[in-house]
Amino acid sequence: MICIDEFGPLSIQPHKGKGWYKEKHPHRLPATYTRQHGVRHLFAAFDLKRDKLYGHVSQTKKHQDLLRFLKVLRRRFHRSERLYLVLDNFSPHKHQKVTAWAEENNVELVFTPTNASWLNRIECHFGPLRKFVLEGSHYANHKELAQAIQAYVRWRNKNKRHEAILREQKKIKVV
Repeated sequence: MICIDEFGPLSIQPHKGKGWYKEKHPHRLPATYTRQHGVRHLFAAFDLKRDKLYGHVSQTKKHQDLLRFLKVLRRRFHRSERLYLVLDNFSPHKHQKVTAWAEENNVELVFTPTNASWLNRIECHFGPLRKFVLEGSHYANHKELAQAIQAYVRWRNKNKRHEAILREQKKIKVV
């Protein structure tokens, strides 16, 4: 059982946060910004059995991008193993090409009820991601942001039971 959702849009902008600053000389974030870099989206998956998080940053969140992510995810599991993917009712999830691919690749798409995305277990993993990657940040470009997200995913998978992660996950109510 794998829970999948999108996180974003991710834009290059300063994010407020907490930090240790020299007295009377705090590092200040600019008050305004322009989205000259556009936005990106994170496709994320959470494997319930292995307690493992996967992620991929994409320029768009169309069905082609989802399909690309699903194909990479499918390669991580043996072909004989049936995958159950929990998704919300976002239209690219129900695209004809996505459903056809799922049928051909031993994958069953399981959709959460409308307006009940909180039933998807991946939702509680976006809080720690927001806290550890975005809070108090000011990335120079999308490549730097994507590298920070990938570094967090690797760290999170090695430290699944870290107190700070569990504390942040508990703040988001999911079933």
